[in-house]
Amino acid sequence: MKIRVLAADDHALVRVGLKALTATQPDIELVAEAADGAEAVKKAVETQPDVVVMDLTMPNGGIAAITSIRKACPQTRVLALTMHDDPSYLRTVLAAGGAGFVVKSSADTELLSAIRAVVKGRTSVYLSNALDAFAPHAPEDSETSRPAIDLLSEREREVMAFVAQGYTSQEVADRLKLSAKSVETYRARLMQKLGLKKRADLVKLALECGMLTPNKPSQQS
Repeated sequence: MKIRVLAADDHALVRVGLKALTATQPDIELVAEAADGAEAVKKAVETQPDVVVMDLTMPNGGIAAITSIRKACPQTRVLALTMHDDPSYLRTVLAAGGAGFVVKSSADTELLSAIRAVVKGRTSVYLSNALDAFAPHAPEDSETSRPAIDLLSEREREVMAFVAQGYTSQEVADRLKLSAKSVETYRARLMQKLGLKKRADLVKLALECGMLTPNKPSQQS
């Protein structure tokens, strides 16, 4: 079954480019287009795409549209495609519920990899300085996150890295040769140690601590 994509960008040339790019892929199809945030939400509700490729700085707000789409279409993953190679935008996208972030200067292959990654529930980031995304803007986090990470065992850190990348408990179990129940126990324990409640917070912390690598699909094995 093909990955169904909605392209949301106020520049027609970008949408045409996305249509041409997806047309060359046997497993991806463009099912709808939108020229602003409000239309993106409307088209997402109508077509229920697997992935929305969303520009951030377009009329009616890309960030607000991400939040609305996530509420109206919880199964749809939103991938930000933007000209802003700025860590602050990445933080905002993740906070809004976005699943990935790709700058428009990235190669076509990177965008395609990101689409395939987020549809599997994984996080994909193509940003030149993603690992520096948080400390300059949140010094209070930079002072506390490393000691918190140091509280984790080596196994808990391994589980954390896989969970941040979007792997399911069973997938983590298969990779680490554990039972799914053990993985769930490690996950609950590390979340408690770090004082985290949501996976989005875990992704942010993993980025801050260098567990996710910039410019490479975070779903890599």
